[in-house]
Amino acid sequence: MSKYVYAEGVLRYRFSDQHPFNQMRLELTTDLLRKMNVLSDADIVPGRKATDDELALVHHRDYIEAVRLAAAGQLDVKKCESYGLDTPDTPNFTEMHDSGAWLVGSTLTACDIVMTGIDQTACSIGGGLHHGFQGRASGFCIYNDSAVAIQYMKEKYGARVLYIDTDAHHGDGVQFIFYHTDDVFTYSIHETGRYLFPGTGHYNERGEGEGYLYSMNLPIDAYTEDDSFLECFKESLQTACGFFKPDVILSQNGADGHFLDPLTHLHCTMRIYEEIPRFVKTLADTYCGGRWIAVGGGGYNVFQVAPLAWSQIWLAMKGLSAPRGHLPECWVNKWQKEAKIELPKSWHDEQKLYQEIPRRSEITEKNQLMLRRVVQHYK
Repeated sequence: MSKYVYAEGVLRYRFSDQHPFNQMRLELTTDLLRKMNVLSDADIVPGRKATDDELALVHHRDYIEAVRLAAAGQLDVKKCESYGLDTPDTPNFTEMHDSGAWLVGSTLTACDIVMTGIDQTACSIGGGLHHGFQGRASGFCIYNDSAVAIQYMKEKYGARVLYIDTDAHHGDGVQFIFYHTDDVFTYSIHETGRYLFPGTGHYNERGEGEGYLYSMNLPIDAYTEDDSFLECFKESLQTACGFFKPDVILSQNGADGHFLDPLTHLHCTMRIYEEIPRFVKTLADTYCGGRWIAVGGGGYNVFQVAPLAWSQIWLAMKGLSAPRGHLPECWVNKWQKEAKIELPKSWHDEQKLYQEIPRRSEITEKNQLMLRRVVQHYK
């Protein structure tokens, strides 16, 4: 059946009205699925707030306390700076600790659902904050729910976890937290760091020590389109699964590789968001008894892209085909009042908005060369 973890506390993870990170995406996605009649009350499991001990599975205790103090306006400028807090990307806000803990706890709820056998699949779309480090905030991310979830599953269930990150930004926080271990495999396909934050994720970042070959990075070129993205993604991820043979998959599903996203330079369409979760489900069924947990991530076109892309995760978990035709009219009418741009009317991108990329063949060839350099180490 699958389970959909939802918590109002996650919606309060909000830096400011002007900040691009906006958890309204979660509300929009949930309402869209309800209006499609594919998400019912029986599917929804309430999330919970993570404890300090759970946060400390990954994050340093002094950092957790610093976040709590910063939320109350009691941490001075120099201390904030040392912890990556109150920066232009990650400014302080009053509920930063509590809403961050709700976000982490909701992802842990999804982990327990899958690892205890309540269901094979579960999603916590409000999660996916992959830039957070053990003792430092970064890139809109205060606590790293995916990293905490991985460590939680390692310690509580003895699981070998494959982490899949398809956000346009490199999953640096998760990668470096597990860079020296061989019981977690971190996979990230993202826009090359030559042009985009955080600047890491080169294809030769493969892990160190016992973790060598347990990190895989696919830094695709700016303006990569669907065919090249999916070629790199499917071949490399199939290789990673065959090499690692996970017990469970945790996937981060950033929706910022779309050509309408304002913060990145990839040039993909809704097609990749239809295919990514369905391919991940196939791999979960093949390698780990169907055990798959999914979180959200980036995605800064709040109304036109993120809810449509994230709906595909739930539909894939339910074994439903990608929908065609018009979006529910009642959903469009409800949210058009909130949007400052025209909402899409159908599930597929309007071709008039998509501009052809003149360097398509060059970009594809560069990506293919990079792909060969990555997968050759796992043959």
